[in-house]
Amino acid sequence: MSTAAELPSLQSLKPYPYLTDEGNVADEFLLGKVGIYAIFDQDETLQFVGYSRNVSVSLRQHLIRQPEHCYSFKVETIDRPSRTLLEDIRQQWLAENGTVPPGNGEAEAQWTQPIDVKPLMTDAERSAFEEALDEGKKTKCIKQVARRVQATVLERLAARGVMESFRFNPKLKEQGLLELK
Repeated sequence: MSTAAELPSLQSLKPYPYLTDEGNVADEFLLGKVGIYAIFDQDETLQFVGYSRNVSVSLRQHLIRQPEHCYSFKVETIDRPSRTLLEDIRQQWLAENGTVPPGNGEAEAQWTQPIDVKPLMTDAERSAFEEALDEGKKTKCIKQVARRVQATVLERLAARGVMESFRFNPKLKEQGLLELK
């Protein structure tokens, strides 16, 4: 646990594997915890530094968005939420790394925003969407695209060895967005 007087260095923290041997996210000790975390790829290269009111939920969101880049993580939890403290630690970790990781730079939206399925539409899906005359048909089209993209995400997770099941927010699917519920 951190206080403002002692900011933990990224180097000093223990790395945790992203997945257990059973293929689940290795975060049981983080359920409901406020903290800051750093995600590393297979080559142990820093990919993203973020903080959250619920680190466990955030780790899952990043895994569905970037499964090929989530192999291990380091984490520091805090007792009382403090955006200032978390931001100070984040800045220190980014400086300690020496370069801005992709998830905090050019690829930030892919790490932090729901998956937008609209740019992933096939030509046929785009034509069907544009030809739909009413909002109900447009919604049906976009939900079909969301289901197809969701299946692709789940295939990527399975290829990564993930056995855990995930539930996506059905209301967001209607808007063409994939986000865990």
